[in-house]
Amino acid sequence: MSITSTGLNAATNAESAASTKTKDKSILGKDDFMKLLLVELQNQDPTEPMDSEKILNQTSQLAGLEASENTNKALATLAASMSSSQQFSTISAIGKTADLGSNAITLDKGKSSAFEVYFPDNVKQGSIEILDKNGNKIKTLDVGTNSKGVYKFDWDGTNAGGNSVDSGIYYVTAAYTNPAGDSLKTRLGAYPIESVKFDSGKTYVKLGSSYVALENVKEVY
Repeated sequence: MSITSTGLNAATNAESAASTKTKDKSILGKDDFMKLLLVELQNQDPTEPMDSEKILNQTSQLAGLEASENTNKALATLAASMSSSQQFSTISAIGKTADLGSNAITLDKGKSSAFEVYFPDNVKQGSIEILDKNGNKIKTLDVGTNSKGVYKFDWDGTNAGGNSVDSGIYYVTAAYTNPAGDSLKTRLGAYPIESVKFDSGKTYVKLGSSYVALENVKEVY
């Protein structure tokens, strides 16, 4: 199973970013409130001027409205700053391992299934095991001798006897020995983070041959 790519559409994103928002005229801001207060003062009856307590009350409301708007602006600025900081802090994860939390692949009967497995050590010899949902070994694929890294494999959808297996979910694990003769294991779903990409407010990490949304990563170590 190949890691899911982002599939972003640059043209759609640009069009969305270029769109403008219509101001909601049903909501009064502090400037509108001030204009209404000045108009009210200019058009008051000279023989019956506005009560000073009423003016003070409206002035107090204006001050409260301005303070509220300033607070909202400050919070919006803080949120944007925190979001940017969190995005760029992801850069420090480059070189670490990201775990997607699953070693499952899907298979359509009669078709093949491609997937990638990361070997954190040089491989002297090893094998890939395809397991069913009950943990039964369906087929074994030879790894060969390779340097450490991410390698792509293609399972033809058949079992050890060469017969096509049913459509469904299967699982991928690997066992191998390094040049020192140590027996090691790995599995599909854990890959080194090669790079980080930011697009339309979202963060993506490159795992193997594809970029994956950071929200799909279950663990980084």
